[in-house]
Amino acid sequence: MRTYKRYLLHAGLFIVTLVSTSLTGAILFIGRSLAWEAGDTLFYLGDIAFTTTFFADAFTFGGGLITFLTVHEFGHYIAARLHGINSSLPYFIPAPMVGIGTLGAVINIRQPLPHLTSLFDLGVSGPIAGFVIVLVILIWAMASLPPPEYMFGVAGHEALIEHIQATGRFPDPSNSNIQAEGRLNLGVTPLYWMLSKLFPNVPPLYEMYHYPLLFAAWLGLLFTALNLMPIGQLDGGHITYALFGPVWHVRISRVFIFVMLSSMATGCAVTLPYLLTIIIEQELIRAIVTWVVLVAVLTLCTRKTFRNHWWRVMLVILGIASFATVFPGTLDWFGYFGWLPWCLILVFLLKIDHPPVPVFRPIQGRRRLIGYLTLAIFVLCFSIKPIYSV
Repeated sequence: MRTYKRYLLHAGLFIVTLVSTSLTGAILFIGRSLAWEAGDTLFYLGDIAFTTTFFADAFTFGGGLITFLTVHEFGHYIAARLHGINSSLPYFIPAPMVGIGTLGAVINIRQPLPHLTSLFDLGVSGPIAGFVIVLVILIWAMASLPPPEYMFGVAGHEALIEHIQATGRFPDPSNSNIQAEGRLNLGVTPLYWMLSKLFPNVPPLYEMYHYPLLFAAWLGLLFTALNLMPIGQLDGGHITYALFGPVWHVRISRVFIFVMLSSMATGCAVTLPYLLTIIIEQELIRAIVTWVVLVAVLTLCTRKTFRNHWWRVMLVILGIASFATVFPGTLDWFGYFGWLPWCLILVFLLKIDHPPVPVFRPIQGRRRLIGYLTLAIFVLCFSIKPIYSV
């Protein structure tokens, strides 16, 4: 009976997360008010018309995203079972009307990993399985894209629509005059860039979140990259630890957290003063508050991560952030305020260091090659500025 109830819990969380991601994504992101194919209006809720097209968009987005999460987590689960490790089925985490409607999914490993091979296999299995399915979804999404006139059904895009009417195609991505101020923008990744050159009608990244399946695939790339960061006990941390050993794991993880903190600090120094205009009118006070907050966050993170050398590291990071404010525009490609919560999660919850493994036999042969390929997947999926507004 207890096992039966546990299965019901997993199934219930899966269904609730599917509904949560579908409706949240459709309402907050897809946003077609005059649809490419209008569909029949089923009912109204406030100003939102729930049409057949709305639900098609919703469950295309939610289904694509949940498919990726399911395959990723079952990659871990199957690897655990093959090694005889006691683990749970995936727990999906719904978050209705927050972000994209979910905080992801996890499995619970109920026993310590006995040796390095099991650690490595569990680390690579999820990202590889997830990457394969997200690659399929991404190619499918790009191959089935509608013509640019699809965007005629999205309100508030007058400049873009005028350009499409005049030229019959999307504007060049470098044409920033088309993008409305404050519009959400998505970061380009090497894999997305390469594939976008092979297919017609690929929308600019600042409009891509109106395409349900394409947006779900891009989020799959983002989650894959976040999981493969070579830090702590993330999947990328497991792989780095297994491939290069504990000493190099310490070095690599700290170099990477230094890059993340530098990007965060640079984005904070540039972005936070604008955000503070909502509550603080005086420019000088905004600047003081910005740097006080930045120094406080960096002090917490660097003391925890770099120990005796923390203040030197913090001074270097503050120097990079100061350079970005003195010379505006020079580090726009690098500074990303959005890394702030992720840096705090990495440092204080997930931890930077990796716990020791009882039996440390170096990874050899085919597994080493798979490990290097998985790190290459990280590079293909990573963007230093994933989601931001102009």
